Order: sequence, then C-alpha cells, then structure tokens
Amino acid sequence: MTEPETLTLDLPGAKLRYDVRDAESQSAEPVLLMIGYPMAASGFTSLAEHFRDRTVVTYDPRGVDRSESETLAGDSTPDDRAEDLQQLIAALGGEPVDVFASSGGAVNALALVAKHPEQVRTLVAHEPPAAALLPDREQALPAIVDIHETYKRDGFGPGMAKFMALTSLKGPIPAEFADQPVDPAAFGFPTEDDGGRDDAMLGRNIIATTHYEYDFDSLRAAPTRIVIGVGAESEGEMAHRGGLAVAEHLGTEPVTFPSHHGGFLGGEFGWAGDPDAFAPKLREVLAS
Repeated sequence: MTEPETLTLDLPGAKLRYDVRDAESQSAEPVLLMIGYPMAASGFTSLAEHFRDRTVVTYDPRGVDRSESETLAGDSTPDDRAEDLQQLIAALGGEPVDVFASSGGAVNALALVAKHPEQVRTLVAHEPPAAALLPDREQALPAIVDIHETYKRDGFGPGMAKFMALTSLKGPIPAEFADQPVDPAAFGFPTEDDGGRDDAMLGRNIIATTHYEYDFDSLRAAPTRIVIGVGAESEGEMAHRGGLAVAEHLGTEPVTFPSHHGGFLGGEFGWAGDPDAFAPKLREVLAS
C-alpha cells in the first residue's frame, strides 16, 4: 500500500487530521472510510493493509491523537461527531462512501446515516455499545454513569478499571456493579491519580455514546445499506448485545465477524484480534 497522505480539515472549534491511502490500482469502488471512537486512525493500520485495491481513509476524531479541539474530547456527542464526519466525507468528494465503523464509531456512523444518508452507500457498524437498548438497561446505564463518576473522582486508573470490568462482563449487568471494588493494578492501570481529566473514553462521551437515542425511523427509511456486525468471541458482552439490539430495531439480521470487539486489530494497542480473518469477512459483507 502506498504511504498514507495526512491532510487537515478545519472545522468550527476543531482541526481534524485524516489519512488517505490511495488504491494501488484503478478502482471503481467508492472510498472506504474506517472510523472508531475514541480510537484514532492508528487503530486501523492492520485492517487497511488488507484493502490495497481501494482508497482507504482513516481519521482522528476531534480532540483525539493528532486532531485538535477547543473543548475536551470527551465532551462531544454522537450527533456532534456525525456532523464532523459529514464535513469529512464532503471534503473527500466523490460521495457516497462505504463506512466500516467500530464501537463508539459505529454509534457516530449510525447518527450520520440518520441525518445524511446520501453520503453513505454501505455502513458496516460493528458492535455499537447501545446500552440504552438492552433489556438490563436499568442496571447498565447507572453502571456506565458510575464509570464516569469514578474517573472524575479518582482519575484514569480506577475509571478505566471499572470500564474494563463492565465491558468484558458476559451477560446482564448486575444491579450492584457500581458498588463492587475494582483494583486498577489488576488490569495494569495506574493506581495514582495524575490529575488529568481529558480522557476521551472516560469523559462525558461515555454517557453520551452508550445512552444515545437512535433515530430508527430515519435509519430504516435511509437508502443506505446498514449491516450490524458482532464478534464471534464477544457474545454476551455489552457491545455485542448492543449490536444485536440495534439490528433488532432495524429489522435486520446481524452478521458475525471473526474474533472479538477489536477483531480487526493487529496488535496496535497490545490487544490483537484476527485481521487476516476479519478483513475477508468485511470484504464479503461490503460486496454482498
């Protein structure tokens, strides 16, 4: 694959940086946009390598990694980030694009399609953490709020430890989750509070993303083909169950992808999935 070209998009209150990997040969396929949240472009390096025959675009959301924001990254909402994506796709030209969206990026992409369906031909939304749609939402939503409150009170390590405990849990969230002690050191996180409160994962975004109210009427009416993906190894986890719930509300069947929630990762963050198996499945879904 050719070396990516990094470009800048100036938006009100933000400066986004995005990478364009041009197709190595002539292609009639639209741009393939790969997005996450709060994961930045660097998380898609392995997956992008499997699509050298297409132009692939990845980006850093506002306030994340190389992108800048006048407000804390963790204070944005899916609707805010959908508008950023709308501007990014417009800057690329030649819309509509295909989108592969992971986790919080899947929530943002669904918000985008509800508002600007003409910009997206096919959306593959992998494991949107739609906690508000779960049967156990009365336990899940307060547990997520507690993660944010723990972060605000005690800092990154304790907040992230609770996040990992919740997202790796198989099955319904227990009502007493917030009261259960979690040791940051057990997850490899610092126990000391460094005073920082600008983490995109644990800011108010975690509530805005998981509590998001989808416009299913607009999504069902959109000309965009929407495919909800779930991981073969993440069955029972909150994001997997959220994906199933979104698919049910759309009236579609979810597609199972190899590996786990981060199945497309090649070890970029020390948590490898199986991109060699994930990519062919994604290619098959995009082509069907």
